[in-house]
Amino acid sequence: MQLMLTKSDKLKAKPDNSKLSFGTLFTDYMFNMDYNPEKGWHNPRIEPYAPIHMDPSTMVLHYGQAVFEGLKAFRDDSGAVRLFRPKDNIARLNRSSKALCIPEFDEDFIFDALKKLIAVEKDWVPKAPGTSLYIRPTIIAMDPFLGVRASHTYLLFIILSPVGAYYPEGFNPVKIWVTKDYVRAVRGGLGEAKTPGNYAASLYAGEEAHRNGYTQVLWLDGVEQRYIEEVGSMNIFFVIDDELITPMLNGSILPGITRDSAIALGKKWKMKVSERKISIDEVMNAYETGKLQEIFGSGTAAVISPVGELKYGDKVITIGNGEAGPVANKLFKAITDIQYGRVEDTMGWIEGV
Repeated sequence: MQLMLTKSDKLKAKPDNSKLSFGTLFTDYMFNMDYNPEKGWHNPRIEPYAPIHMDPSTMVLHYGQAVFEGLKAFRDDSGAVRLFRPKDNIARLNRSSKALCIPEFDEDFIFDALKKLIAVEKDWVPKAPGTSLYIRPTIIAMDPFLGVRASHTYLLFIILSPVGAYYPEGFNPVKIWVTKDYVRAVRGGLGEAKTPGNYAASLYAGEEAHRNGYTQVLWLDGVEQRYIEEVGSMNIFFVIDDELITPMLNGSILPGITRDSAIALGKKWKMKVSERKISIDEVMNAYETGKLQEIFGSGTAAVISPVGELKYGDKVITIGNGEAGPVANKLFKAITDIQYGRVEDTMGWIEGV
């Protein structure tokens, strides 16, 4: 397939890098590609950012057949643009697609198309410390049809957004709330796919958490409601008695790219690293016995997000005096140093644009 470029006759003013928030501004161009059974994936194009026109009966609006990804591009001190583990995100998009009955795409082609899109938009990659260009690939079902089945047609698009910190708190510890009233996903469902329905399922509990002064919800498993799974927008880690622990992937937990990076670095540093079941009772008992040293989340948007306070039932615990712990600090520095090119990438995670 040949990638076509349609030039815009009017470009937007670039934002002030020092005032960027998260996910509110979008660049001049986007990538689009279509699918139908006769042609497969076809008509790849970079064109001016614009609304998507669809019929009110378009299937994605009614049955939620959609998948998406989130990754970032960074600018190093030399001005070069760097992508962090983009091929892993693209591969995960295909895995999510399979779970949603969406036809798989050529990963190498999409990777090349992504690099070309970012090359066109390189002036949008911000330069201020801690900023980046957020990348959102998405696939949506496009059939105008109200019957319940997999769509026959799809749109794959990629949009770009210059961003600052995901949390207003920055790297300062956040407060999370453990819920037993709601569940997000169960094994055998769509919990391990990055699909909009998983995020819709988290909204009600998230709003309740916000009303009570908490940033995020920590989800327990959907069957016994004992075992910890993940936070609304992050995977979760615990440091207990010098052991770095994260819930094992079980079919209802998103296999995070930053999660995998944190595990890899922990093992490189010769830490004891465990992917296993961990119950909320084990965490609370570790706190009571003085063995709970740290809690932090991991994700593309925030990278590493220390947890300073956790509420479970009527009990509120403060972790590490409410400050970021040494493991969270070390991981945040190690990952961001690689992303921004401040250290050599010995892990093979960076792709140049």
